[in-house]
Amino acid sequence: MRTITTTEDLATFCEAAKAEPYVTIDTEFLRERTYWSKLCLLQMALPGKDGDAVLVDPIDGDAMSLEPLYDLFRHEATVKVFHAARQDLEIFFVEGGVFPRPLFDTQIAAMVCGFGEQVGYETLVKKIAKAGLDKTSRFTDWSRRPLSEAQKDYAIADVTHLRVIYEWLAGQLKKNGRGPWVEEELSILTDPATYTVHPEEAWQRIKTRTSSGRFLAIVKELARFRESYAQGQNVPRSRVMKDDALLELASTRPQSMEELGRSRLLLREGRKPEIAEGILAAVKRGLEMRPEDMPKVEANGDAPQVNGALADLLRVLLKAKAEMLGVAPRLIASSADLDSIAAGGREVDALHGWRREAFGEDALRLCKGEIALSAKGTEVRVVAL
Repeated sequence: MRTITTTEDLATFCEAAKAEPYVTIDTEFLRERTYWSKLCLLQMALPGKDGDAVLVDPIDGDAMSLEPLYDLFRHEATVKVFHAARQDLEIFFVEGGVFPRPLFDTQIAAMVCGFGEQVGYETLVKKIAKAGLDKTSRFTDWSRRPLSEAQKDYAIADVTHLRVIYEWLAGQLKKNGRGPWVEEELSILTDPATYTVHPEEAWQRIKTRTSSGRFLAIVKELARFRESYAQGQNVPRSRVMKDDALLELASTRPQSMEELGRSRLLLREGRKPEIAEGILAAVKRGLEMRPEDMPKVEANGDAPQVNGALADLLRVLLKAKAEMLGVAPRLIASSADLDSIAAGGREVDALHGWRREAFGEDALRLCKGEIALSAKGTEVRVVAL
């Protein structure tokens, strides 16, 4: 197999790809020691059993520009095929500010073609390509050089089998007419908001049972500092401070280096002067935050009351619809979606886009008493009233 390490060779391959209907793409990366994923290897393959397949090595080719690749991403006559593309796309969006268009994600396509939720690549290789995968290099360190032949074989298999999988799934989507379902899901993957983390919103990911405004104000400021520092220094959030340490600091509210030093959960990394000073400044901002600016969490008492019987009927309807369509129920609606609909909520994913067509319209009709459910043997039927 060929390994590309120069801009010129990458440009030659990408120009050849522009003449093809599609190109399959995958990446190998590391994220354990950084905030942003570090691209270690890129694999691409052109159509056909004997189509050209290459490895692109940005580590050995550290002077190589990826601009030819980004130019291919902008070339809309060639479909860019990935499997479970979210983390791959984040790398390209952060590094190059570009999304591949048009995009095809075989994991999403497989879900709407009846393979269940978040189906793995290995499963599709077995069921569609009728092949097996050597998994021995799955958890390798892709940043180390030189790469072994086993690593190269494992990496290239991620794009060669993908050709067969893509062609089969694309054919299925033409037969079942669910191409728009896939396009709707892909629009989320190519939305910059999917990959943009705003430090001022970081506190919302931290689980706490405390609803005190002052406590949450300090949590918000600590989380904002942690996110900003981690992004700026390209280090994992946990290297700055873990969630349990953040919550401890929001409770103890240290206002001096001496008080900060009494923290039981703050790791040594978090005691470095630039981090320690940032923590104290964040606590100070939280303590000084005006009451009207403090974050608020919805009290359980304000949550709408769920009609349990109606929620159970919606679950039966969902299961019947999912079986009829051959897709996993959770792909259409979550348990929280069903409870929300039963409580009168209407701003849920299950009532928008293709999910509304597949399930949501009948769910609303069931809530309004316009349809009923009946059973005949093992089959559940929808009956108009």
